[in-house]
Parts: sequence; structure tokens; C-alpha cells
Amino acid sequence: MVDNKTTNKYEAALAKYNCNLNDDDVKAAVKKIIAEKVPENDTLEVKKFLMGSVELTTLKTTDSEESVMAFTERVNKFDEQYPDLPHVATICVYPCFAKTVSETLEVDGVEIACVSGSFPSSQALIEVKVAETALAIKDGATEIDIVQSVGKFLSGDYETVADEIAELKAVCGDKKMKVILETGCLKTAANIKKASIIAMYAGADYIKTSTGKLEPAATPEAAYVMCQAIKEYYDETGIQIGFKPAGGLNSVMDAVTMYTIVKEVLGEKWLTNQWFRMGTSRLANLLLSEVIGEEVKFF
Repeated sequence: MVDNKTTNKYEAALAKYNCNLNDDDVKAAVKKIIAEKVPENDTLEVKKFLMGSVELTTLKTTDSEESVMAFTERVNKFDEQYPDLPHVATICVYPCFAKTVSETLEVDGVEIACVSGSFPSSQALIEVKVAETALAIKDGATEIDIVQSVGKFLSGDYETVADEIAELKAVCGDKKMKVILETGCLKTAANIKKASIIAMYAGADYIKTSTGKLEPAATPEAAYVMCQAIKEYYDETGIQIGFKPAGGLNSVMDAVTMYTIVKEVLGEKWLTNQWFRMGTSRLANLLLSEVIGEEVKFF
């Protein structure tokens, strides 16, 4: 009986939203936005803003204390070398490097994000996910990125998906938690919309497209559906949720496209580096090069 009530809670939440999306309709809407609105955002001002929304990310098998320390030092040096430009929003690393970043970072206002909960697969016992998340926070993480249990979602077990998210948010407390949907595995706009809503109702502070470990990653179509879900959730509950595209952002125009989708669907209220983040590493150099007018490989 309790299970039915719990299941009904999530079904009732989903019932408040239109999840019967047509993929072709979404593609057409995105194509229209890109054609009509992206050119007006291809400006120096927008590119400077986007630099301040970057979550500078290193999630390599070869990461070491030395490489992560050097990575963090680049952020410290950037603040000295380019005092007139916005610094990155976040440094994102594995939990075992939270302490290294925390002890090396000297720039105020840069968050320390850790991917947690058995990233990128999320295939672990909840006890392991809880322990990893708690340890990351103990070592200095100020934000946590987790992956929803994609296999459970695709099996229709929304209750377990939501319960895990809620349990990990309880561990995070007042630290912001981003829930990665892994949209490339969800395949359809309808699934992306459902996963977005479940994650927000379960306690996500941000929803994020991808781990960057699987293709396709952050597509404009996935971003459009997720931003629609955020807007509808905000209209329904009054709670503002952040958005983070990650993975597959390979060019400055990819970043400008994401900015445009956020601007058109969510509006100006989301155009701060508090509510709009981009997970990437290569993009930081490309944006910096465009802003200062010459090719730079700073990060």
C-alpha cells in the first residue's frame, strides 16, 4: 500500500506536465531558435559572460594530485593575468581531488564541484554513493554532481530514481546538487522531460545534460526540453532550478547556442553564472581566444 502511494506521488507530479512531446516538433522549434536568435547573441559581451559560466572540468583516468594542483593554479593565475575578465564559475574534479583543489584554490567565488555517486555510470549501492558524496563534502566540495540511475529510469522505476536523488540531496544539505540525466541514453524528448521533472521534485538544485563520457551529449534539443521543464516547474512551484549543459560543447558557437536557448525559454532571470553553467575544459580556451582576439591556450 505504501509503495502505491509513493509511486502515485511521482505519477501525480508527472501528470501536472505535458510529457507527450514529439521529437520532430522539438527539432523544429530548436531549428527556428537557432536560425532566428543565435546571430544576435554572437557578441563579445555574451562570450565574456559565458567564460564566467564555465565549469572547468578535468575527469581523466590520468588525473593526479600534481595535475589537478597545476589545473587549479591556472585558475589562480588567470585571475591575476586577466583581472578584467570573469573567472570560471567552478572547478570540477573527482572526489579524491576535492582536498587538493580546496587547498590550492585562491580565487574567491570559484566553486569546487565533485562528480559523485559512482560517476559516470551511477551503478553502485546507494550506501557507496552516500559515503562518496559525504567524503567529497568533508574534503571541501561546495557542489556535487550525481548521475540519476539511468537503468532504473528506463525500467520505469521512477520511485527508486527519485528516492536515491532525495537521499543524496539530504547528504549535500545546503551544498548545491546537480543531477545528470545522461540525455543521450534517454533517447526521446518525452523521457528527457520526465527525467527532468522527477529530478527536480526529488531535490535537484540543477539539472545537467550529460557526463561527457557518452555520445550524444549536450544537444540543443535536450537543452530545449530541459529548459522547458525548468520553466514549467518554476511556474508550478516557484522554485528556480539551474541548468548545466555538459559534454559535446566543442565550439564557441555551441556555447552561444546554449545561451540562446536558455535566454529564449527561461529568460533573463537564468542568465547569471548562478543559474546557468557549462561543463567543459576545451571551451574555456576557445572563449578566451575570441574575447582577447588571438589564439590562447591558457587552461
